[in-house]
Amino acid sequence: MQRRLPVQPLGAASNWELAMHAVRIHEFGGPDVLHLDEVPMPALKDGELLVHIHAASANPIDYKLRAGWFAGPEQLPLALGRDIAGTVERCGPAVEDFLPGDQVYAMLPEDRGGYADYVAVPAAMCATMPQQTDYIAAAAVPLAGLTAWQGLFDEGRLEEGQHVLIHGGAGGLGHLAIQLAKAKGAMVIATCAGEDTDFVRGLGADRVIDYKTERFEDSLHDIDLVLDLVAGETQDRSWSVLKAGGALISTVAPPSQEKAEECNVRAAIFRCHPDGHELAEIGRLIDDGKVKPVVDRVYPLNAIAEAERYLEEGHVRGKIVLRVS
Repeated sequence: MQRRLPVQPLGAASNWELAMHAVRIHEFGGPDVLHLDEVPMPALKDGELLVHIHAASANPIDYKLRAGWFAGPEQLPLALGRDIAGTVERCGPAVEDFLPGDQVYAMLPEDRGGYADYVAVPAAMCATMPQQTDYIAAAAVPLAGLTAWQGLFDEGRLEEGQHVLIHGGAGGLGHLAIQLAKAKGAMVIATCAGEDTDFVRGLGADRVIDYKTERFEDSLHDIDLVLDLVAGETQDRSWSVLKAGGALISTVAPPSQEKAEECNVRAAIFRCHPDGHELAEIGRLIDDGKVKPVVDRVYPLNAIAEAERYLEEGHVRGKIVLRVS
């Protein structure tokens, strides 16, 4: 990662205390396009918090944005990072639920980045950090935790006693989905690589299937919900395990509506959205000991390129977190 001079004027020397560092991209490409820029501190709007970021986590969406999958040149320079944990520095007008010094975590909206010293974030997207975590563990939760929550309960309508099949159980999203489903009383089956079976079983999965040696559709049936975090042929093979009236919910590829109708099930792809209330619910489960985020590796912010290479090319168990401050 290269360090750049300020991209936009920061004013006279007396105003340099209003500058901060943020990782941004000015062109699309590999990890070498990541730059540590000096930029102005964000201005607070009504209902926003200025959060001093202590930790942020890396997610696949970051390297996909960096590669130009979901953004156009008109959005450059683009700040990256959707997960943060930190302390409230200042409160904007109309903020009632937080005070300076509060420890918070949040999933950020798409128009701002968490690989930075500070960020302005709507208070409604924030939640008080779980007491049983530090900043590193808390930063691992928001995007993956909210995606799992919304996929399982909002979109998937999973209820106590139902059976859920989670594809990709060892990853950043899957490992939280297993724990959340178990916390709500579901029976959980998860697929993963053979080397991850003990890890996934330790998360609480009732049954673990090594996708390299066993075809899940040969032994599963009457599944209420398939949470598809893999897509491809795994999604194609999942229709046969669902019971009538069940659901296939994907985070990665749109399921066939024709196939869903044929199997008499619901099917959808969805994108996670920030939600402070749901994040607070997840935090309560963490404090109750029912959910524990797993951090695979921790990198300093200036090693963001190395972190993204590992995320993109490696076999990650749980999450990768960046230490910011």
